[in-house]
Amino acid sequence: MIAEAGLAALWLAAALSLLQLVLMIAELRGVVAAARTIRAVAVVQGVLALTAMAMLLIVFARTDLSVALVAANSHAAKPFVYKLAGAWGNHEGSMLLWVTVLALSGALLALFSRRLQQRTLIAALGAQGALALGFYAFLLVASNPFARLDPPPPQGRGLNPLLQDPGLAFHPPTLYLGYVGLSVAFSLAVGALLTGEVGATLARAMRPWVLAAWIFLTLGITAGSYWAYYELGWGGWWFWDPVENASLMPWLAATALLHSVHVLAARGALRAWTMMLAVIAFSMSMVGTFLVRSGILTSVHSFAVDPSRGTFLLALLGIYVGAAFLLFALRTAALKEGPPFELVSRESGLVANNLLLSVILGVVFVGTLYPLLAEAVSGNKLSVGAPYFNAVAGPLALLLAALVAVGPLLAWRRERRPVAKRLALPALVAAAALVISLFAAPQIGLLPRLGLVVAAWLAPASLLPLVGRNPLRAPLATWGMVVAHFGIAVALVGMAADSAFTRETLAAARPGDKLSVGPWLVELRGLAPVAGPNWTAVEAELRASRGDGVLVMKPQTRFFSDPPTETNEAAIDTLWNGQLYTVLGKPDEAGRWQVRLWWKPFVTLIWLGGALIALGGLLSLVGRAWRGWRKARLT
Repeated sequence: MIAEAGLAALWLAAALSLLQLVLMIAELRGVVAAARTIRAVAVVQGVLALTAMAMLLIVFARTDLSVALVAANSHAAKPFVYKLAGAWGNHEGSMLLWVTVLALSGALLALFSRRLQQRTLIAALGAQGALALGFYAFLLVASNPFARLDPPPPQGRGLNPLLQDPGLAFHPPTLYLGYVGLSVAFSLAVGALLTGEVGATLARAMRPWVLAAWIFLTLGITAGSYWAYYELGWGGWWFWDPVENASLMPWLAATALLHSVHVLAARGALRAWTMMLAVIAFSMSMVGTFLVRSGILTSVHSFAVDPSRGTFLLALLGIYVGAAFLLFALRTAALKEGPPFELVSRESGLVANNLLLSVILGVVFVGTLYPLLAEAVSGNKLSVGAPYFNAVAGPLALLLAALVAVGPLLAWRRERRPVAKRLALPALVAAAALVISLFAAPQIGLLPRLGLVVAAWLAPASLLPLVGRNPLRAPLATWGMVVAHFGIAVALVGMAADSAFTRETLAAARPGDKLSVGPWLVELRGLAPVAGPNWTAVEAELRASRGDGVLVMKPQTRFFSDPPTETNEAAIDTLWNGQLYTVLGKPDEAGRWQVRLWWKPFVTLIWLGGALIALGGLLSLVGRAWRGWRKARLT
């Protein structure tokens, strides 16, 4: 009965989402006064969606093989944590998690949005209900997570071994919180366009949602990058895989929206920009959902291979995004512009930031979707990979990072101060970095060298907003901006160092053979069979040295029986100046084992930088929430 209870909760939540939409239309047309009712409906809908998700977790925890989804994605011998995480490690379960977050976001919007004008809030809740209705229909019609099997199989097929990792418990939920958090910004934008109430009040209500979604997207992308890095055994942290790009595109749009909504909240400017970016940001989330679940991609990150589901999602994408852009086109002419600003001003800096982010988003969007469109039209497969993205998006990203150093130093409306003098020290540090790199590493490529130089420019410049003031008295939001921008510089150093200085060795070796990679000498000491909870493996013992001690590393080739899969488990040792990354492959006919080694200087700075960026966002969110709470108490 647990599965039936979950399915019933889904049907009831779908009915309430339809009621939410109908009440919004009736309220805006003046037929009924439904403000309190629509809030209550949104809250109950969120509770019902959460109930359905809880029921799915229970059937997975119990390994109830009479539920088709459990039988296809779980196994009695699987560790308990992966039984639970397996609830969203598949298409149907992840979509239920998606719609649960969507419904809970609507409930929180109904409970805690006190700054908005009532008509705009009602319109936004109606838009949120319309979004939820489409995804409930998708679940109930095309992707029922509670479908039964009769008779149940004696044993389940098990979860994809690549997903049997703690990363599964963290990475998808954080991404979904980011994706679906942008739905609230989308609904607020639609609601404001419907009522014509686009201004600073709307921006202040929208900003915490955008900031929270951006934080979760940053964490999700950073965690997913490291998960793929150590789990897949490819030695890289980003592959420009279409599904990876599907998470990057909403993040780029959300970053632009975050800066735009800040201008609207502070100065009442960029109203059309903000509305458009709110629509685009959630549209990119919808595009990512379509790519992952349509079956048009073959990727380790994708969930579904059923084109009919892709058609359903494409229809939802067309309806929601098409209707939102049509509404924007009809109402944008009525939006009043904010106060004017000059070319050298903080507003101009943020506009330049948004333009560059939009261009980079366009580059990634075209590079991701063009091969799919070309194949659909001509039948010929095209590949757009790292060379295109690095060559086109790389220089734009570096230009953007360089401008990030300048924007926070500018005044609103008009800059009259000598900003160039404040940037003298960062310029000196950047020049020194360029000279040192030319002498110490003349062989590295242009893009990595520029990355190191821009990072040397941005790191000290990001601290300048704290100069001349007591850091302990600086607002948390200012600290958040400083930490996030400093995190960009840290990540840039890691990316540039990984690209410029990584060394790789691939060899076939017998026990006793020695290999070199970078400054390391690595000996294959032996191989042994080992067993885990639901796998067996061949484990190599590697001993690595570079004159100051020995590291013992044990990469594995694992074999899973349910489902039958072979994986490579890398052994990675982290030091202060980089990581030694080792992978054990298959044996050849002569009895030699394939061993792959990487020495990756300062690669960990990539994920440290990502963590700092997310921390900066969190500080800003907490600071603004604290200031809003204090202001509310005083009034």
